[in-house]
Amino acid sequence: MDVERAPISRRERPAKPALTRRGIVDTAVRVMRAEGLDRLTMRRLAQELDTGPASLYVYVANAAELHAAVLDSLLGEVDLAVEEAGEGWREQLAAVLASYTRVLFEHPPLARSALVARPSGENYLNLVERVLGLLSRSGAAADQVAWGVDLLLQYATAGAAEHGTQHREPSAQEDWNALTGAVRAADAATLPMISAHMPALLSGPPEHRLSWGFDVLVNGIVGTPLPHTAD
Repeated sequence: MDVERAPISRRERPAKPALTRRGIVDTAVRVMRAEGLDRLTMRRLAQELDTGPASLYVYVANAAELHAAVLDSLLGEVDLAVEEAGEGWREQLAAVLASYTRVLFEHPPLARSALVARPSGENYLNLVERVLGLLSRSGAAADQVAWGVDLLLQYATAGAAEHGTQHREPSAQEDWNALTGAVRAADAATLPMISAHMPALLSGPPEHRLSWGFDVLVNGIVGTPLPHTAD
């Protein structure tokens, strides 16, 4: 005997949670951690949120803005509260920048994206505030400090993008191996400067080079006034 089944009203289904920018970004971070930045498209995100892509554009204008928001969310992991006891402003600044680099190192595609599309959220502004405060303790002029922050963060971002990519992508490592092989095989007669600067040209672990680069930049920022044409 057939049993008549009562129809299920859609009104009785659990309501989907309302979309919010915070919820969208949190979901995007989760998708990126699980599947990578390349898979983090508006369509994939809409699928995860059980909605249509058009609904997301009310909160996030495009993929570039989404990536910037994801980066800002991850920057909440940067250690800005470095221990001050027994350390000067240089050491604290280096520690903050190293923490920033490590966060980006874990996500090379996001670091590459950050080179051209910077975040503007709360965590990024807190990072800029912290770096400004530490660099100001050098005694450098305020305008030098202001321009210097840009240099330091660009350098840290580029370092994370380069070394993080080499660490995780076989093709990037192959390119690096090809370059180092060519440099080592350089003919001293035709490429005398390359030959003269070996093996130092390829020496040093990435973290030492990065730290040295921060020192070079800080010394230059503190000791180099802005051009008179600066606005």
